[in-house]
Amino acid sequence: MNDTLIKDERPMTASEAVAWYFDRAADQLELDPSKREMLKMPKREMTVEVPVEMDDGSLQTLVGFRVQHNNARGPMKGGLRYHWEVDLDEVRALASLMTWKTAVVNIPYGGAKGGICVDPRKLTRKELQRVTRKFIDQIHEIIGPDKDIPAPDMGTNSEVMAWMRNQFEKYHGFSPACITGKPVEDYGALGREEATGRGVGILAFKLLNRLGRRPQDIRVAIQGFGNVGSHAAKYMHESEFQIVAISDVSGGYYRADGINIPDALRYVIENKSLEGYKEADKISNEELLELDVEMLIPAALGGCITRNNAERIKAQFIIEGANGPVTAGADPILEAKGTIVLPDILANAGGVTVSYFEWVQNRQYYSWDLNRVRQQLDSVLSKAFEDVWQESTERKVSFRTAAFMIAIRRVVRATELAGI
Repeated sequence: MNDTLIKDERPMTASEAVAWYFDRAADQLELDPSKREMLKMPKREMTVEVPVEMDDGSLQTLVGFRVQHNNARGPMKGGLRYHWEVDLDEVRALASLMTWKTAVVNIPYGGAKGGICVDPRKLTRKELQRVTRKFIDQIHEIIGPDKDIPAPDMGTNSEVMAWMRNQFEKYHGFSPACITGKPVEDYGALGREEATGRGVGILAFKLLNRLGRRPQDIRVAIQGFGNVGSHAAKYMHESEFQIVAISDVSGGYYRADGINIPDALRYVIENKSLEGYKEADKISNEELLELDVEMLIPAALGGCITRNNAERIKAQFIIEGANGPVTAGADPILEAKGTIVLPDILANAGGVTVSYFEWVQNRQYYSWDLNRVRQQLDSVLSKAFEDVWQESTERKVSFRTAAFMIAIRRVVRATELAGI
């Protein structure tokens, strides 16, 4: 999200780009300037040092962040990512997006985000656990089941969440609802791992149904074959979409008559990557974005569709599986071309929705079966999609602006009801 120019000709930061999207929607709502500033400003930003003893006995000091954006509608919610490019501005932007994401799907949360600037691939399992526990030592006072509930994000997983829960409970006692995305046997929810990708597939199907199109006629390219992309691919393959391209860090893989997704999933399980996959032609991740397909699902890192390549994007539909894959500079170009973009704050909200289900189960000490989780996920996302579709149609705005309008309206109402 760093390619759009603002008044002084410097590129927008990630948080400025989110604010730009916010302002487009706020303009439609004719929102009071003072309320705009209040809603854009984070409630709290924390930067902490994370000193960790490495396996060789050396001491490494990492930098960690937790940004709590808004709690007008309930406890704050957002993932923790371990990545070498994590910085405060990125976390600030993602925390804001979480506020609008939870509001647009109408679950009773606010928004937060956190992370550590580190390459988890370079840490041993013991080092990773020490980093995690040290980080919780620094932030445990500001998180908790009624304050701020972390979850997995890029570079973290259910095992990391189990360590976080254990470390939090050393200070606060038994509290399974303090973290979501935990292993199923550690008070986690069935269906949580598949939730974001499954949600992408559900919403892609809902969009086509509204437009009178059939999945069988839709060629799909999916950038990213990790947790989100692989589960989206599985759901969409079962729904008879024709998936012609997939990719991971090793590159893209294209087959004009469709990739055998079950075979590709087995290959990744066996080889930990698509590297060496022979059942499709090798292409670059950049080439994948510009393929002649009906639907593109960017489900890897943000900022992959920019003003530099937006004109070359041929897909009629873009479903944002990742956070911020379409930059603020690309968005108006795609809109002018008539490209339909289902925005991240709706398209990838399946993960936080099932995190909410996990939190509810933890608070009730009662577990749901997988069918109930899936049915409730479909219900929540379907209602949110119809809300956005109606707002977009009635106000003649893009899906992104419509989603932000709905979310802002709900947060403003909660703020007013609190007497602020």
